[in-house]
Amino acid sequence: MKTYRVWVPEINKAELSEFDFDEKINNPNEVILKNLFSHVSAGTELACLAGLESFFPIPNVPGYTAVAEIVEKGSNVPFSVGDVVYTYGPHAAYFKIDITDRWHGVCVKVPEGLEHDVAAFTHMAGIAMTAIRVSGIELGDKVAVTGLGAIGILAGQLARLQGAMVFGTDPEEFRRNLALQCGIDAVIDPAATHPADEIRRITGGEGVSTLIEASGNSSALESMLDAVALNGEIILLGSPRNPYQTNLTETLRHFHLLPWNHTLKGALEFTFPTQPIPFVKHSIERNAQIIMNLMKEEKLNIEPIYTHRLSPSLAAMAYEGLRNRKDEFVGVVFDWSQL
Repeated sequence: MKTYRVWVPEINKAELSEFDFDEKINNPNEVILKNLFSHVSAGTELACLAGLESFFPIPNVPGYTAVAEIVEKGSNVPFSVGDVVYTYGPHAAYFKIDITDRWHGVCVKVPEGLEHDVAAFTHMAGIAMTAIRVSGIELGDKVAVTGLGAIGILAGQLARLQGAMVFGTDPEEFRRNLALQCGIDAVIDPAATHPADEIRRITGGEGVSTLIEASGNSSALESMLDAVALNGEIILLGSPRNPYQTNLTETLRHFHLLPWNHTLKGALEFTFPTQPIPFVKHSIERNAQIIMNLMKEEKLNIEPIYTHRLSPSLAAMAYEGLRNRKDEFVGVVFDWSQL
């Protein structure tokens, strides 16, 4: 069958491309899906387009979040044809997944009453939830989030649902305003004031017990170390990709000496198993179910960060906007019905 996908033929170029899709079910755990909406992950996908990720050789098909309709399934798949599911699918009109696959097998039914395009934000919220899962955030804690893109804002909302007071930092006024619309308690412009000093001022000198670094910017993390209270934790949620030179010894002192004694934790989503397994409380699919219910119940606010719903034919514009117009583009969803 001839159909369409977003294609990256060379570095920093994206286009809509026709391809031959294999409509055959090859194993009993496989499903064939018709894409409804796919979400663009700004950080990871822009890094892929730039040739910075070893798991994404170019040329290739980008994307790893799709809400799609099941059109055919293998005998072991516990869903029905016609079900709409949240998956780790690519930016393609039709695709296949093996629901037992560790890396690409996520397949969770979208609950009734949740708009399908909104459900496409589940992966970003799932990544953000990993920071909450690995943290020690409790009722009454104070939390700072550096980087107020979609993932940072979602992490802040989830920390508030955990009972924390949340402060966000970002140099873009547009994104700081979005964070406030999503319920973040206070925002700081790191270009206008030293963010760690401002956090200390706001908290009466106490600082925060948890810092979630969501920008992937190593200098942002370093600038906030002194905002973290004694025995506090630093969660690395954004993936650092660009080289950064600093005095590592001074940074390490925060994790070994008083008055800091900080703990550094990674928050890669694959910290948890993909599918639910016995004796393990959390999984990626369980997190996805919880997130979609939070969105359905309007406890997780997606509207302010959902900035663009576009035809996949406008993929080049979407990536350019996310790269260069951060005061406009935050959450981008491809609507496959527009082809």
